Amino acid sequence: MNPIPTLTYGISCPPDWIPLPVGPNDDIMSWAEQTAQGIVGRSLAAGYDIDPETVRTDLRARTEDSRGRDPFYAFAFYPDGFDAALGLLEVDLIHPDESVPRMTLDWLTETFSTDDFGPPHVTRTEEPIGPAVRIRQNFAADGAPPGGPGILLETLTYGLLPTGTESLVVLLMSWTVPGIAEAMEEAADAVVKTLTVES
Repeated sequence: MNPIPTLTYGISCPPDWIPLPVGPNDDIMSWAEQTAQGIVGRSLAAGYDIDPETVRTDLRARTEDSRGRDPFYAFAFYPDGFDAALGLLEVDLIHPDESVPRMTLDWLTETFSTDDFGPPHVTRTEEPIGPAVRIRQNFAADGAPPGGPGILLETLTYGLLPTGTESLVVLLMSWTVPGIAEAMEEAADAVVKTLTVES
């Protein structure tokens, strides 16, 4: 295998998508305190009064959950007036190795697709950084109460093969709140166009 070149990846999200500190040495407690103040202040300016402690608790929980997957970037969606995130956005990199020496969009589609709730909706797109596959599908989410109704996890995954690189970029947006699918898909479709790769 050839050495993987050092590249710089960038992404731009709207201000109500809060970047999560997923590094192993990041101080989640102090970050959550400061970030909650910003979310509460923004909501107050928009006419909503939300509880700071609830926001802090949700920020910490979202960060710990995301950190367990070790993504390259992670963001949580806190629109005005909400004290808990409505969605999550994670970006990760998949590098070739001995088991998969060449990254392809076909491989990613096969690996990331499931038919828990019917076949996924898969389309090929061309994004600013290179060719991509868009996978819209739903899963049964963890955390449903015993004997209670299941929780539907809706997802939109983009797999991208940046031009001139050997690694795949995976952008995954997920949410469990019903009725927001169209808005979340529009957000993912916009954010994916901001991805950049520089050598």
